[in-house]
Amino acid sequence: MEEPQDVPAPAAGGDDDPRRQAAEPKRIKIEKFFETELRVALVLAAERVENADKLLKLRIDVGEPEPRQLVAGVAATYEPSQLIGKRIIVVANLKPARIRGVESQGMLLAADFEGRPVVATFEKDVPPGTRVR
Repeated sequence: MEEPQDVPAPAAGGDDDPRRQAAEPKRIKIEKFFETELRVALVLAAERVENADKLLKLRIDVGEPEPRQLVAGVAATYEPSQLIGKRIIVVANLKPARIRGVESQGMLLAADFEGRPVVATFEKDVPPGTRVR
């Protein structure tokens, strides 16, 4: 496999063009991307986080002996019952963090669509723990 070359992004307009400012993501090398472990997770349970309008606490199966818990800012779009049984994509190798006093052992992937999160899911029943690439 050839070493990827750094290629400048095409210009959308001048430096003051808002499309250019919003469209230029920070570029990383492929090796850094491969440090991220994306896995399929099955949502086993979901509930609102107390005193947090945007947060849901999910119990997920990522193909390990014990389920994990994660906190996600998707309550503006989803009721907890809408996520149960969904197969989602999670970043599985993040260090645990406390969000509003609740431990989160990962992060789910979602698109920002019209100012609201839309969770990435699968059309087929991909087994929990399957690596996403």
